[in-house]
Amino acid sequence: MTETAAAPAQPFTLRRARTGDVAAIKRLVAPLAERRILISKESVAYYEAIQEFRVAEAPDGELVGCGALHVMWEDLAEIRTLAAADTWRGRGVGHALVEQLLQEAHDVGVQRVFCLTFEVGFFERHGFEVMADQSGVDPEVYSELLRSHDEGVAEFLDLARVKPNTLGNTRMIRWLHGRARE
Repeated sequence: MTETAAAPAQPFTLRRARTGDVAAIKRLVAPLAERRILISKESVAYYEAIQEFRVAEAPDGELVGCGALHVMWEDLAEIRTLAAADTWRGRGVGHALVEQLLQEAHDVGVQRVFCLTFEVGFFERHGFEVMADQSGVDPEVYSELLRSHDEGVAEFLDLARVKPNTLGNTRMIRWLHGRARE
């Protein structure tokens, strides 16, 4: 009789973020914002979007990662503010968060998930591809999206007004339900 080694248990749990997590989310983002990997936001922005966030929590209650899924349109969402504590990088936090957010995107019926990232290889391992210059939306949807005040929508559409705020990261996309273009 042979025994197979069980996969080690995840040393953290994923859960929905709560308003009490905002300070910890800001602490996770701060070093990445200092390195110009993520853009720092005001607390009010995190509170307004708290329902979009999932967090990774260590057994001692410390938040060791976060990420958000922001729905932009009927078939389009963005993974935002994906961060892991430096001491937890390489331990599966980012992977688990991305997989959770992709599952949630699938569950609400989104077909495409977009991200802006410097971690191209990481997102490629999760099935994302570098986006072509075209946003891949029809003209009617494009005109509707132009009405949004959301910077993520502007970044997805590659609008010139966000160029000064962009950190030089790469626009990537993943199709969840096959490539149903044109």
